[in-house]
Amino acid sequence: MGLTPPEALGIIEPMKSLSDYSLVELRWVIALREKIEALQGELDAIIGEVAVSTSNEAPAPAKRKYHMSAAHKRKLIKALKKARKIRWANAKAAKPAKKDRRSSPATRAKLRAAAKARWARVRAEGKTRL
Repeated sequence: MGLTPPEALGIIEPMKSLSDYSLVELRWVIALREKIEALQGELDAIIGEVAVSTSNEAPAPAKRKYHMSAAHKRKLIKALKKARKIRWANAKAAKPAKKDRRSSPATRAKLRAAAKARWARVRAEGKTRL
């Protein structure tokens, strides 16, 4: 079944809407699709698969190939728990102690005295604002 593609004949242009195609071009597309479906059926028969239906059925979920035993799962969870504990212990130990950011009482007294002196000068000048 030798189909000559219409673009080889200079018929199909890119980005056309479906209504812009001629009857000859549409027949060629239908024939090509039928040929593809026939070849796909032959391929499925060779491989030994059942032909896939064209309905909107959801494919069956794939069966898991690997199964973990309950004992192995418990052992794995235990190991992960231990690793998590070690990781958190290291993270907590790596943090330096938080520095006390408050001023000492002596520094606060100096700042208080400086503020009082500043306000005394302002009031001496007869102002109510700095």
